[in-house]
Amino acid sequence: MSSTPQLPENFQPISGEQKMSFACHPGVSCFTECCRELDLALTPYDALRLKNHLGIKSAQFLDQYVIIEWEEGQLFPTYYLTMVDDGRASCVFVKNNGCTVYEHRPGSCRAYPVGRGAGRQSNGETIESLVLIQEPHCKGFAEDQVQSVSDYLKGQGLETYNRFNDALLPLIQHPTIQNGSFRPSRKQLDQYTLALYDLDQFRTDMAEGIISLNKPLNPQQLAALTGDDEELLLLGIRWLMQEFYGE
Repeated sequence: MSSTPQLPENFQPISGEQKMSFACHPGVSCFTECCRELDLALTPYDALRLKNHLGIKSAQFLDQYVIIEWEEGQLFPTYYLTMVDDGRASCVFVKNNGCTVYEHRPGSCRAYPVGRGAGRQSNGETIESLVLIQEPHCKGFAEDQVQSVSDYLKGQGLETYNRFNDALLPLIQHPTIQNGSFRPSRKQLDQYTLALYDLDQFRTDMAEGIISLNKPLNPQQLAALTGDDEELLLLGIRWLMQEFYGE
């Protein structure tokens, strides 16, 4: 019996070298349909980009734009972008003429209609898997713009998003998780939100010595405390590795 997981309907495995015909622009009849009736989970880097673009603190972004869900049996919470109660569960940032945060849109929006999964091998290397999502409402596949999947993803500016998302893999795919010996406590779940999604408060707590690393900060980590949010996210991951796994 095959152990390959069953993919949802309209999902098919695809490689980066394969060609696809797809384009999305205001002239496509389904424009913005993919921004409605969806559950959009935000990665920490998605949240970082959006809160900085909006010019607000992390706590305000969480309060105004994020719904945090955690169910029994789920290891870590999921952080969903708030949707508008317009009968279509539309993204809070979509208007009739398109996305109002386009330059800082989440990674999953950039990748669509491609989905990306990433895993960490025992040797520490990252492997990725790609799927093509062909939903009935999407007319972008009828557009005459053929390119490889890899070229499409590169053109969507995903390199930085993937780098920071993959930096989470040692934390969320740690060997103690894989063998079932680790389950976060309530305190650790709060630490997870603090270090990954409430970056401004994390910076304050670290700068004031409320929390700390078990070794001196290097120059990049010091830069995180003085305003580099991308380095701050990496510092948050490093701190969680210490707090969760003693590393």
